[in-house]
Amino acid sequence: MAAFHCFLSLVLPILLSLSPALSTNSEGNALYALRSRLSDPTNVLQSWDPTLVNPCTWFHVTCDSDNHVVRLDLGNSKISGSLGPELGELKHLKYLELYTNNIVGEIPKELGNLGNLISMDLYGNKFEGEIPKSFADLKSLRFLRLNDNKLTGSIPRELTTLSDLKVFDISNNDICGTIPVDGPFGSFPMESFANNRLNGPELKGLAAYDFGC
Repeated sequence: MAAFHCFLSLVLPILLSLSPALSTNSEGNALYALRSRLSDPTNVLQSWDPTLVNPCTWFHVTCDSDNHVVRLDLGNSKISGSLGPELGELKHLKYLELYTNNIVGEIPKELGNLGNLISMDLYGNKFEGEIPKSFADLKSLRFLRLNDNKLTGSIPRELTTLSDLKVFDISNNDICGTIPVDGPFGSFPMESFANNRLNGPELKGLAAYDFGC
């Protein structure tokens, strides 16, 4: 028994010292999974080395003082491919910037797990499918720009609960139905909804169509 206690006294401090790095490395694994889904013709992801303890030294990745990923900046990077559910593992992420690329496929519903997210810029890609209802869980979200994609379906009513939302842009998609008027949606300019298939007299001259889903 004494030998066991001696073993614990030696090993436990080492395990405790490693635990923050192991926790942070899960974020690196998530980002590297993203890299595996993307085509990167200009090598903007060349520094994303999965053998490092954490991704805080990678280009286009910003961490806080605790080595948690808080910002991902890949806007206008000429990348293509798709997003996967792994991005939902970046629990501390505040800024997700993937605008003006050639990303296709559906927006993963797992992005709704990013409870600290302040800004999500996915505009100027080729995303398809519907806006995830899980975005209603992003209670810190202030900026959501999904314009200039190929999104369909209606605006999820659940998004009206995002009281901190200041900017919401879905223009130039193929979204249909009615614009909500509850919560922050009463203050968004009509240009944010232009060139969709949305109902409402407020959209005069701004929408190519005027009928429901």
